[in-house]
Amino acid sequence: MEKTQLLNSAQKVFQEEIFELKAIAERLNDSFAEAVYAIANTSGKLVVVGVGKSAHIANKLVATFNSTGTPAQFLHATEAIHGDLGLVRPADVVICISKSGNTPEIAYLAPLLKSYSTVLIGLTGNLQSELAKCSDIVLDVSVTKEACPNNLAPTSSTTAQLVMGDALAVALMQFRSFTENDFAKYHPGGALGKRLLWKVENMVDPSRKPSVSPDSTIAEVINSLTSGKHGITAVLENNQIVGVITDGDLRRMLLKYTDFQHLQAKDIATMNPKTIQKATLAREALALLRQNSIGQLVVVDEDNTYYGIVDIHSILNEGIE
Repeated sequence: MEKTQLLNSAQKVFQEEIFELKAIAERLNDSFAEAVYAIANTSGKLVVVGVGKSAHIANKLVATFNSTGTPAQFLHATEAIHGDLGLVRPADVVICISKSGNTPEIAYLAPLLKSYSTVLIGLTGNLQSELAKCSDIVLDVSVTKEACPNNLAPTSSTTAQLVMGDALAVALMQFRSFTENDFAKYHPGGALGKRLLWKVENMVDPSRKPSVSPDSTIAEVINSLTSGKHGITAVLENNQIVGVITDGDLRRMLLKYTDFQHLQAKDIATMNPKTIQKATLAREALALLRQNSIGQLVVVDEDNTYYGIVDIHSILNEGIE
């Protein structure tokens, strides 16, 4: 098979699935809003039920709901019939996903889900199915055909189920005014969690606070820069930060002076340096570093006392952008 034929096949799948999604979007009605209200107002949890390929979609949607503030749990239709139905409580809302709505498991389970829960939402492609008849709310995800060339493998239909579930999750976020900070609570790990949650103090080793006095010799400055390993040292007077000296300041001194034995820290320091509170978000520190084209910031605590050094590389190395 030629490459062009393969590309044409792939493009056709995209086009056919987009066509079906557009048709479903145009059919959306008050039932969608009613489903959002039911889920948002329940005092219980959301249970998402499926079997076969729909079970995989249900599992993904449970993960999406949980991460966006809607407590959800997956229930496999077959396992429900054999004991797991006990996880459905009277206050729960159930979404049951099935293309045909008439598979043996779903047809048997639908009336039980309706009686055991407060609201049953049928997400189906067959509005005349047993699932649709039993549901309090029906969300229409019917497609004219699958993207499969034999019109057999679940393709367009499962995409429709997935997107309808995503639409519910997003609508619930907006209904609840779910913010970036709320999102961060459920994503504490990885680069995303760090970007949303980590503060400057999470990036700083408070035991490593290189410093010199204004009267320190250049040799003492060099030792402090070397021990600090950040390429910067603070100049402290009466425990107050009055300046900083960086590797760059040292290089500029070497270019300017042939004899620097008489020089002191105050002679080459950058006075009144920029500082940042340790409680500031790390991403805000990164923005400040970039804005001022500098590599390090002196970190202070709530009393404006020297706390440590944060540098741009330590932030970037954590995947924070």
